[in-house]
Amino acid sequence: MRCAPAARRGFSPLDEELELLPGHLTPSLVEGLVRLGTWLPFEPAAAMLASFTKVAVSEGTARRRTEQAGAAYEAVQTAEVERLERELPPGPDGPAVQQLSVDGAMVPLVGGRWGEAKLLAIGTVGAPIWEDGEWRVHAGELSYFGRMTDAETFGRLATVETHRRGTEAAGRVCAVMDGAEWQQGFVDLHRPDAVRILDFPHGAEYVARAGQAVFGSGTEASAAWLAEQLHDLKHGREAAVLATLADLRERAARDGTAEVLEAVEASLGYLEKRRAQLRYGAFRAAGYPIGSGMVESGNKLVTEARLKGAGMHWAPEHVDPLLALRTAVCADRWDEAWGQLSVQLRANAHTPTRARQAERRQARAARAATEPAATPPPPLALLPPPPPPPAPHPPPRGAQPRRPAANHPWRRMSIGRAGTERAAS
Repeated sequence: MRCAPAARRGFSPLDEELELLPGHLTPSLVEGLVRLGTWLPFEPAAAMLASFTKVAVSEGTARRRTEQAGAAYEAVQTAEVERLERELPPGPDGPAVQQLSVDGAMVPLVGGRWGEAKLLAIGTVGAPIWEDGEWRVHAGELSYFGRMTDAETFGRLATVETHRRGTEAAGRVCAVMDGAEWQQGFVDLHRPDAVRILDFPHGAEYVARAGQAVFGSGTEASAAWLAEQLHDLKHGREAAVLATLADLRERAARDGTAEVLEAVEASLGYLEKRRAQLRYGAFRAAGYPIGSGMVESGNKLVTEARLKGAGMHWAPEHVDPLLALRTAVCADRWDEAWGQLSVQLRANAHTPTRARQAERRQARAARAATEPAATPPPPLALLPPPPPPPAPHPPPRGAQPRRPAANHPWRRMSIGRAGTERAAS
């Protein structure tokens, strides 16, 4: 079902009452099309809408509608951040233990370029459960926030999600990261007292690099050495692991090549700098998570599954609108997001008309400021009577019509009376 086309200059009051959206599609068709475009490439999204509703739309319509909706939701979230910064309201209560992780994924852009889309994942940490012979901790109630921007701007804009999830008021926040410096800055901004934990698989990777450099990649000696070190690292003996790496550094300096020494020193230096984040035994005993898998899987689910398909290349200005929609739909918050962004879409429909009206008002005000003020005319009763018209001047008495002189050029012309008289003479 299609609705009548909206007026070019805005909506009527009935349109507002019915909550119609700009364009020819009903609100339910627009929502369905945008939701499909959030999950699928635009061409199959348009085809699937036609299959479900028997309403045919083009791929361009699916693209345009989805990107407009995403931009509207992005604007809603940015406006909420500005309100939070302006009013500084207290946040809601958070859970007893909350996990916060951030990471980035690369997105293909037009022109063969790439951009990093940063993602925040927040979850509520549950009680430890026995899995595969050990106690493990998982986070549930996951939600996301994503933008392709610099780290400082991302940290500021992500306030909309950390405030909503009660990060500031949570009993304990576990910031499980892969160790990048910008991620630590994010934690400094949102919860400076968070328990900072280096993602265990990430730390294990640096231990493995050192062992492979010394014992060889894929060898039995390397695998046995690594298994022993990771067991010690997970069970609270991180000091022993760091001491073993220091011994490997001495061995490489004495017997190894420059490349081996460089690999061992890089791993040891990275882990030494993050020694406080390697206390995995204490973290596990407290019931804290030690892996950032929720944000790594979030990168695949939220970002890569939709924006990194075969042959896809995105204009930079279209990445954030899709990320905004993806974070809503992947966290099962679509109804909430659609209710907010549809209001923004209707407000955007009035923007051109209101902008033109404002421009006309400004132009009239500018002309009034530059033109001199006109003096109002006096009332008609106070105006003096108009003067009488001047009397015509009669010719002097006895005056004769003036004739041309005898040598006037007219008398030498070959036509007319003068010419006839000259010819006769």
